[in-house]
Amino acid sequence: MAESFGNSFTIVEVTSDPPQPTKQMWLALAKPKQALTLVLAAVPEGWTAEVVPAILTEKQQRMFEELNLEPGDVYRIAPE
Repeated sequence: MAESFGNSFTIVEVTSDPPQPTKQMWLALAKPKQALTLVLAAVPEGWTAEVVPAILTEKQQRMFEELNLEPGDVYRIAPE
């Protein structure tokens, strides 16, 4: 039986390869371990990822819900 992605958002930070590593923030509608795998599949090979322990505010939760992500979807959060 397939494992459920869950229905909560996980924030993942990815770092690009050297020589000039950059960081990106991604959002996944999945459990943390699954979120890492999903985000790594969306970025170039060799990049690293880690879950960012964060508690979302109500405003952030509503904003992310407006993206209409389906379980297993990922979304790159644009820098402010």
